Amino acid sequence: MLYYLSLLKHDISFLNLFSYITFRAGGAIFTALILVLFIGPAVIRKLSSYKIQQYQRADGPASHLSKQGTPTMGGVMILVSLLVTVLLWARLDSRYIWLLSFTTVMLSAAGIADDYTKLVKKNPQGAPSWVKFTLQILTSFVVVFFLTMYPPNAAYISKLSVPFFNQLFINLSFFYLIFAMLLIVGSSNATNLTDGLDGLAAGSMILCAGTYAIFAYLAGNINFAEYLKIIYVPGAGEITVFLCALLGACLGFLWYNTYPAQVFMGDTSSLFLGGVLGVSALCVKQELLLPLAGGIFVAETLSVMLQMLYFRATGGKRLFKMAPLHHHFELKGWAEPKVTVRFWIIGIMLTLLSLASLKIR
Repeated sequence: MLYYLSLLKHDISFLNLFSYITFRAGGAIFTALILVLFIGPAVIRKLSSYKIQQYQRADGPASHLSKQGTPTMGGVMILVSLLVTVLLWARLDSRYIWLLSFTTVMLSAAGIADDYTKLVKKNPQGAPSWVKFTLQILTSFVVVFFLTMYPPNAAYISKLSVPFFNQLFINLSFFYLIFAMLLIVGSSNATNLTDGLDGLAAGSMILCAGTYAIFAYLAGNINFAEYLKIIYVPGAGEITVFLCALLGACLGFLWYNTYPAQVFMGDTSSLFLGGVLGVSALCVKQELLLPLAGGIFVAETLSVMLQMLYFRATGGKRLFKMAPLHHHFELKGWAEPKVTVRFWIIGIMLTLLSLASLKIR
């Protein structure tokens, strides 16, 4: 909304600042961060008063039993801060802003339904899996259908750009639609699986969102896109503003979620955070970069899948001490903060490697 103040730049030259994506992206980080810090204490108190508290499984790591009773559904702080910040700093005539906002609202609804069933209705199974899965499939279908009708770049509508290679593309043709839907659903669930240690999901999301914010800015600038040999996506710069708002909200949430956590995000935000990453990857035409930039999320998901397959193939034996992967290291004797920080370090390395792909081609 503040962008439209730049229309008055001929009368007040200072207002021209609001036309710059970099200025609005910086403002979005700061605004989202301050909003979460401001509303955080009240939200935590309210969640505690309603006894919307974490339920710890008896078969989980023993160190997690102390978390019993910690307020959860704190992801509502990220949700509210993100939407308010986007409303203030983004261009509301951008199709990408509306697409990302749609994804946020739909997948947060799936997460809220699951958290409400677990925490308020006291059903540890949560909402029926078909409810979450239906909302995820519906959201991904609408997004992919929209991007098919109004592609980011019509010349590359079904092509995947291969990182680290100059002008190397994989044409999936019709199968791109299926791939794109799987990318959104998969990234949504991957983030959800990663949300198991204090600060792990929020910290990893900051790194991944920051990576795609940079790629969105570069893809939206025709000069940078041509120089770096990446796909030019007109209007992609606004995705930078959205992702910076998300980054700021996660930074603010980390203030309360760092070890020992005062509040957990729950499915309320973990599902939509991953979904937004998937949609961003599709919009900036950097789909194959997501497994690299979001390598932590991929590793966590693969550990669960491999654990299940190995368990069935061997008649009950386990490949890992416990899945997702972060619990495996906990049961090996690593302290929770050590696991989190070491995963962050790996995430930073993956971020730098992802950014290096801009020049290594």
